Amino acid sequence: MKLFRIFIAIVVFILNYSCEDFLERTPKDELSIESTFSNYNTIKAYAWNFYNDFLGYGTGGNPSFIQEEFSTDLMARSRRNAYSPWIWQTVEIPATDVANYSQPFEGIRRCNIMIDNIDQSGISESEKNHWRSVAYFFKAYYYMDLVNKYGDITWVENTLKDDDDTILYGPRTSRDIVAANILELLEYAENNINPDGNINVDGENTINVHVVRALISRFGIREGTWRKYHGLSGSETYLSAAISSSEKLIEAYPNIMADYSKVYCSESLAGADGIILYTQYEESVLGHTFGWYPGSSNGYCDLTRKAIDMYLMKDGQTRWTSPMFEGEYPYNNEFRNRDLRLYYTTPPPYKIIGPGVTTNWDYTDTPSDREFIDIMDTLSTDGSKGLPMRAWSGPVVQKVPHFSDNNYGQTWSITLTGYQYSKLFTRLNEGLRPCINDSPVFRMGEVLLNYAEAKMELGDFNQDICDATINKLRARGGVASLDILNIPDDPTRDPLVDPVLWEIRRERAVELMGDGFRFNDLRRWKKMDYATERKLGKYIVAAEENNKVPILNGASEGYAAYEEQPPTPFLEHYYLYPIPTNEITLSQGQIKQNPGW
Repeated sequence: MKLFRIFIAIVVFILNYSCEDFLERTPKDELSIESTFSNYNTIKAYAWNFYNDFLGYGTGGNPSFIQEEFSTDLMARSRRNAYSPWIWQTVEIPATDVANYSQPFEGIRRCNIMIDNIDQSGISESEKNHWRSVAYFFKAYYYMDLVNKYGDITWVENTLKDDDDTILYGPRTSRDIVAANILELLEYAENNINPDGNINVDGENTINVHVVRALISRFGIREGTWRKYHGLSGSETYLSAAISSSEKLIEAYPNIMADYSKVYCSESLAGADGIILYTQYEESVLGHTFGWYPGSSNGYCDLTRKAIDMYLMKDGQTRWTSPMFEGEYPYNNEFRNRDLRLYYTTPPPYKIIGPGVTTNWDYTDTPSDREFIDIMDTLSTDGSKGLPMRAWSGPVVQKVPHFSDNNYGQTWSITLTGYQYSKLFTRLNEGLRPCINDSPVFRMGEVLLNYAEAKMELGDFNQDICDATINKLRARGGVASLDILNIPDDPTRDPLVDPVLWEIRRERAVELMGDGFRFNDLRRWKKMDYATERKLGKYIVAAEENNKVPILNGASEGYAAYEEQPPTPFLEHYYLYPIPTNEITLSQGQIKQNPGW
């Protein structure tokens, strides 16, 4: 199937049309369009090309979604001077913006070509409805991204012709209309797509009714809460859509993967509990480098002090209130009795004998140095997430935390905060370039969170829903259940956020840590001020780190502090992206810039 997809992508590129410029609107070869949509298999071949636009883990370097995580409060780039332009208010209006503006419109054009030509094919009416639904799904997928970033955005109903400049370069379509159109497309797809994606013909891991509902769930919670917190009307419509689609998915997918690390570190997610759609990787066919990047010398990304504090103790209380919390120092203390998902997301502290570039190592004579090595051996029975950490090619990391200024001659697997992001780092990838662990695109962990949040936003959240969503995810981390009538106090809670909603948002942050959701979550909640808080790291003693790691306020011990305090408050107009200037120029001023830019 993977080889077939690559072959089809090449064939489609050669036979169909050129997309070098999304403004090019006339197919170069009408005969190729006619032949492309002549029968079921040629339409299927055309549709396979859309799957390449799912983010997955990319094919090299940092995928785009992880770049957005650096613009949040929970992650920082483990490289000096790698500041977020959104946080530091240095975003410049681009002349063009291929990734954010042009590419989605290229995708929309491909969808419109398919939609406009399906009726001329020789397939049955039910098959036409199925493929129209697939095209509608992807058109909604692209527009969902555009409306999220730009607000009002040009709606293109059909394939544009040479004389259609008035559509493309006319005034932007209002967000109200675009959002309603997106939901309409998805509702059509839900009602008309082949329920199982025609698995016997299209193959497994394709767009089906469950995938459509997963996108409705994602779009509904995003658009509904954006409208609620940004003063727009109609939030209930989209929150209700999120609830309806999520309920159907909860019935269809009653289970989630028991091992959190396997959601991200499995060589195959085929048939895995709670996995709705995923990007497949396979050795010698299609791979990525995201899995070994934390073990490289390039500098990657870290969790912040705030991110660590989001993880609860096993008794369900915060580190601020739980008697199980033993303090922030020595290093082992703060990792004891925590949500197991923490151990899978950042390596717990340890120390071994094995400096330099050796792949061999031995224990020290200090029992606490191996405490979490033994714990991870118990949790990761196949060794895929075991300690010690290693470079992608095998050499061991002598000590965690492994600060970049105190690296013992080891320049890989470094951190600036002391909490290296290692969620996708797995022994399965050692010495292997590219990596082949599959990437979830839609999974039930996200759907459960969407459902809980939407129900809370509409005032219909109760203990039964909490048990079916939040507590189901907590259980996987070994954390006590949330009792919504007896919520432990969190002194760090935003006082403007309801305590129950705060716990739902906390669970979202923990379950989806580093998955590319946080930036958009803060934007839709209108809480980007969280990201302007100074990013701090682990509590350290300067002398223990050879006085090389900067500490907050220059103290001899305290929180690692490489980044300075960014400007505050977060600028209001930064909640929307700026329209590229070339688009405004080509429209002769009919397309207006977003306010404030």
